[in-house]
Amino acid sequence: MERIGPDVQRELSRFGPQAGLGKLVERWPQAVGDAIARNAWPARVQRDGTLLVHASSSAWAFELTQLERTILERLADLAPPRIRFVPGPLPEADALPPAQATQPLPPPALEDVRQGHALAAEIEDEDVRELAARAAAASLAKARSDRVF
Repeated sequence: MERIGPDVQRELSRFGPQAGLGKLVERWPQAVGDAIARNAWPARVQRDGTLLVHASSSAWAFELTQLERTILERLADLAPPRIRFVPGPLPEADALPPAQATQPLPPPALEDVRQGHALAAEIEDEDVRELAARAAAASLAKARSDRVF
């Protein structure tokens, strides 16, 4: 039995920039990390060579646009000239294994708590202010644990 990979790659190379999408998709999770790979996925290569990446929301698209240079560096030799992030459909994610699904959130660090209180400081209602500060601190701690850059 012979592998057909080289034949398929040779045939795909006739289609211009779109031909490199397979290798780029293969490297994407290692280049951007799990958190980003769950929320953004390469969709296609445009005629000018720009990689169009679908994001799970406009907020993710905006944030990833800020990280474009870093992502291009991590893609190394497969990096397109430019990446454009837009909201769009993502591939279906595999279900998390039960151990990961029930993993507790990381506790907020002292700096997370301080930032949470600073963010909620202008809320007049004391109970709402405290809840918002706790939620912000927890969100900051979670973001810190997911950070890949």
